[in-house]
Amino acid sequence: MEFNIKSGNPEKQRTACVVVGVFESRQLSTPAKAIDAVSKKYLSNLIRRGDMNGAKGQYLLLHNVPGMVADRVLLIGCGKEREIDDRNYRIIMANSIRVLNKTGSLDGVNYLSELTIKGHDHYWNIRQAVQIAEHVLYQFNEFKTKKQKNKRPLRKITFTVPTRRELPQCEIALQEGRAIANGIKLTRDIANRPSNVCTPTHLAQQATALAKGRRALTVKILEEADMKKLGMGSLLCVAQGSDRPAKLITLEYKGAKKSQRPVVLVGKGVTFDTGGISLKPASAMDEMKYDMCGAASVLGTLATVVELGLAINVVGIIPAVENMPSGKATNPGDIFTSMSGLTVEVLNTDAEGRLILCDAITYSEKFNPAVIIDIATLTGACVVALGKYATGLLSNHNPLARELLNAGDESFDRAWQLPLWDEYQQLLDSPFADMANIGGRDAGTITAACFLSRFAEKHYWAHLDIAGTAWLSGKNKGATGRPVALLVQYLLNQVAQPRRK
Repeated sequence: MEFNIKSGNPEKQRTACVVVGVFESRQLSTPAKAIDAVSKKYLSNLIRRGDMNGAKGQYLLLHNVPGMVADRVLLIGCGKEREIDDRNYRIIMANSIRVLNKTGSLDGVNYLSELTIKGHDHYWNIRQAVQIAEHVLYQFNEFKTKKQKNKRPLRKITFTVPTRRELPQCEIALQEGRAIANGIKLTRDIANRPSNVCTPTHLAQQATALAKGRRALTVKILEEADMKKLGMGSLLCVAQGSDRPAKLITLEYKGAKKSQRPVVLVGKGVTFDTGGISLKPASAMDEMKYDMCGAASVLGTLATVVELGLAINVVGIIPAVENMPSGKATNPGDIFTSMSGLTVEVLNTDAEGRLILCDAITYSEKFNPAVIIDIATLTGACVVALGKYATGLLSNHNPLARELLNAGDESFDRAWQLPLWDEYQQLLDSPFADMANIGGRDAGTITAACFLSRFAEKHYWAHLDIAGTAWLSGKNKGATGRPVALLVQYLLNQVAQPRRK
């Protein structure tokens, strides 16, 4: 999709379709009023007759509107003007893109980006609009022999700003929105692939392809023999039941001085999670291909960082394994020594994500990180607690937690912080090892983070549990690309030079 930005009067736009808003109750937006004036009240007469009242979700496609250069005018219901917040803006914009794509228009000029959103400027509007458009138009057809194609697909969208004054800043928004959308698409594509394609080796190949031809990004792949030498007994105990070899993937992006300590992103890469010997129920087990969404989000985030050329150092670490039951698989009650030297009693082989992440966190210490952020589809308990709307956040450093929460609010890729109190740590006590890998039924998301926190004590660390937000089930099944937008916003906020005036 080609995106552009401009300012100008709607009646002068030479395009297949001009998109403008109508508020409840039958109130025209400023661009719609301009069309109404040039068309001698064509719009207001239609609305007065009851063709549309401006409710959210409504639309009206008009052809050959008097006084208009454009072939079509698309009216989009925006609801009550005073109630348009960031959530409603996203709904309205998504509806406009969805309808515009069905009109047969090859291009369109969308004036909804000029809506006034409480607490946000036009920069935010434009960046969100680009991401929303790409999200709505996304299709995953890699494995379909007959691909569903629109005969006249939408190819170009121009978003508008009220005056030329906003253009320079909104050009930056357009660039960032496009790069974030590209990173999200990469994340969704990788995550949506089936586990017989998206194996640990495939993730390593994707990382290598991402770094190809990019001087600022380098990749290193550790094999199982390398991990064994490093003492990664915890990670390898998850992989030992599978015939597919584990990989530890490291991507280093150097966008700043060597002296700047990097942000380390650790993404859980379980390419399929049967639960191991602690076998999962059969219902919806196909969705366990999404247990590598943390890894995919690290790849998507780094793709965005590279595209934008951010002046920051970032390291992505992906422990990639497959968790399978077999004669070689780990049994409940087995004890393993992690890379840190701490021993773990594996009471449940389905609590495997923390077992690979803990060794990856220990490995990340070699990069002298400024902060460590791990991203993982870690616990079903997080889905019960927060549903599909908020990512679970736990951290040993409140300033880092606040920065991530703010980045989530700013990008509308929101997170919610859960407590990481010392009282929860005792739930991981084991009579036979330094700790157990589960803490019982209570506070499952918190005890999982408590487990990881023991391997990050020397560092500022945060954990993002994306079990509820990384993919959707049901008729709209598929990866969401979260939390790429949150992570990129966090990194943008860390960049020394201001990108916005």
